[in-house]
Amino acid sequence: MRLTEEQEELRSAVRSLLTRHEGAAAWRPLARQMGVAGLAVPEEYGGAGGGARDVHVLMEELGRCLSPLPLLGSAVLTAGALLASGDEEACGRLLPPLADGRSVGALAWAERGSWETEAVRAEAVPGPGGAWSLTGTKEYVLDWPEVDVLIVAARTGAGVSLFEVAVDAPGVRRFPLVTMDATRGQARWVLEGAAGRLIGVDGEADRTLAHVRDLACAALAAEQVGAAERCLELTVAYARDRVQFGRAIGSFQAVKHRLADAYVLVESARSAALGAAFAADEDPAALERAAAVAKSVCSEAFSAVAGDTIQLHGGIGITWEHDAHRYFKRAHGAGELFGPPAAHRARLAARLGMPAR
Repeated sequence: MRLTEEQEELRSAVRSLLTRHEGAAAWRPLARQMGVAGLAVPEEYGGAGGGARDVHVLMEELGRCLSPLPLLGSAVLTAGALLASGDEEACGRLLPPLADGRSVGALAWAERGSWETEAVRAEAVPGPGGAWSLTGTKEYVLDWPEVDVLIVAARTGAGVSLFEVAVDAPGVRRFPLVTMDATRGQARWVLEGAAGRLIGVDGEADRTLAHVRDLACAALAAEQVGAAERCLELTVAYARDRVQFGRAIGSFQAVKHRLADAYVLVESARSAALGAAFAADEDPAALERAAAVAKSVCSEAFSAVAGDTIQLHGGIGITWEHDAHRYFKRAHGAGELFGPPAAHRARLAARLGMPAR
């Protein structure tokens, strides 16, 4: 599993830009000048026509700097849901502005702490003229101040379906959440008779959302790898510079062992994340399994490496001035996003006909 020369050039370009533009300031040059918001969007809809491996490269670099940009929520979840729905009219209308960064999308999906479609209780009732009325509450929606495309999963008489809902329509309320990980915004959306437009086929969103979840897990795994790799780099640099008892602490055997273990975790996670990206591009039938493996392995690896980063930095590692706590919080939040590792191991076991552990 090797990335192409063009993908490595993409990595260098994204890293260089994120070095020059910090935080939200990177959105305009990254999305509108480099076109990364449309990496995986077909050219017919204004995108670059790339695949999951291109998204993998982008997400690794965003993870390294804990970027708050809405690529996961907009370019992966929202664009992915539109493409998977097969609704050509909605794709032709909504994807071009999403691909060039003029619009930012959000997929309102999770309820009651679950991303399983069985948990969806939001209701959609048909009305005159093909309109629908949606009522329900959506949790853990990836947020961005300028969200203007909202796709909502709701249950109809035929099953779970997707709907486009105007963010400023009557009956639509958005509540930004205060999260432990301040680098990734989340919101709760409350719908009270909000008008919606059906996307795709009524009652067939289960398949769409299952595919989108796998793509999202693959992308998030890449982000976790990038962040874990950066944690390891910071810790190795500190271990080389920090002197105790007249020696750099990196020369102590116990520290060497911890760093070696962290390196193995990062590289193992990288293999799992790349496996999911390659499956998405070359072997879609294997994507569900590969995505479950990647989300489980990468979540636990990032959490372990982030924890070691704090411990091996000693006193400075537990201060607000150091970035270690930011990586630790991202690790915890990302580990729960789209389901914790245990949930993905359970669905992997079920797919293989094995008892969950």
